[in-house]
Amino acid sequence: MAHETQQNQTPFPAVRISEHVYWVGAVDWSLRDFHGYATEHGTTYNAYLILADKVTLIDTVKAPFMDEMMARIASIIDPAKIDYIISNHAEMDHSGALPAVMRAVEPEAVYASPLGVKALADHFHLTDTITPVKDGESLSLGNLNVTFYETRMLHWPDSMFTYLQEEALLFSNDAFGMHLASSERFDDELDVALLHHETEKYYANILLPYSHLVLRLLEKLPDLLPAIDMIAPDHGPVRRSGIAAVIEDYQRWARQAPSNKAVIVYDTMWESTAQMARAICEGVIAGGAKAMLMPLNAFHRSEIATELLDAGALLVGSPTLNNNLFPSVADILTYLRGLKRRGLVGAAFGSYGWSGEAVGHINETLAAMKVELISDVVKVKYVPDADALARCFALGGRVAEALQQSNLELRAPE
Repeated sequence: MAHETQQNQTPFPAVRISEHVYWVGAVDWSLRDFHGYATEHGTTYNAYLILADKVTLIDTVKAPFMDEMMARIASIIDPAKIDYIISNHAEMDHSGALPAVMRAVEPEAVYASPLGVKALADHFHLTDTITPVKDGESLSLGNLNVTFYETRMLHWPDSMFTYLQEEALLFSNDAFGMHLASSERFDDELDVALLHHETEKYYANILLPYSHLVLRLLEKLPDLLPAIDMIAPDHGPVRRSGIAAVIEDYQRWARQAPSNKAVIVYDTMWESTAQMARAICEGVIAGGAKAMLMPLNAFHRSEIATELLDAGALLVGSPTLNNNLFPSVADILTYLRGLKRRGLVGAAFGSYGWSGEAVGHINETLAAMKVELISDVVKVKYVPDADALARCFALGGRVAEALQQSNLELRAPE
């Protein structure tokens, strides 16, 4: 190793993840909301230090956590010995500390993708201080080498991967990560179910809109990176096991193939819409499909997005309030529309007192989301009677039938 490390006593030690690489990031135990995404387990802001002939820092951290990151670096090496900084992603949770770090260590060079250079200039008004690197370009660190791969819109225009060739280690910025604060730094130290859920939730709420680009990247990944022994994302644990499995998960999620499951989302004022939702749910189940009933007073928008990731149908119910959607229903529809889930069938339903515009508004949004609408619309004035609930049950059955037909077509040989 080109540099002798120092193991200083510190409350913030670095964690060695490979022969030449240390995790020097920060754990944010208190974060509970990330741009409308519920982060009930907090998150990490991962930065990595490569102890090569040219000491290189991969990304930084959110600005309030700079001192923690610098303490971790100082636990193994004098931060002034950092030669290069690589910015894989300009979002502020990874670049917020960058200007201060640059002033503190005065690196020889700071590297980013061409669009990263522009984003960092817009964020921090840095001029002529960031060096652009091209897709496929390599950089010698002396005894080690890194290669850069642009991953535009995964999930920002500037995003890129950095691959440490000698250790087959991929610094993947926001890809393959998750929002999860923990004392463990590696995936194989965590509960498998928790790991899978948080990976799925992250994909559903962050990367889903760019699924076509995910598929394109995964198609060329085996050619670009002949071996990946470890993935070091910018959020969550370092992956040193199950790499093939998470890549398979990404492929499946990116294809957005519908399953035999309906997600039923609703809010209610005086329980009329809730009664309708329960009857629809029973109709879906009786029709042979799986149903997930998600009242908005009990489920966060990011939980609903996660359930929708592997669903085949979306049904949305709302009472009419002031000639419009109920506010919570407007919120979830806005959020889901931005995530661009494809391949769904769906329907609207709801109760009303004297005007009943909400159902029409839902249908307009579902159509804009390219949801294939089941023709039947169920609207109920005030309180549903037995006939109305029977119509709701029948709607659920038609949704189940549509799901089964979609799955038959999906499984049919070409």
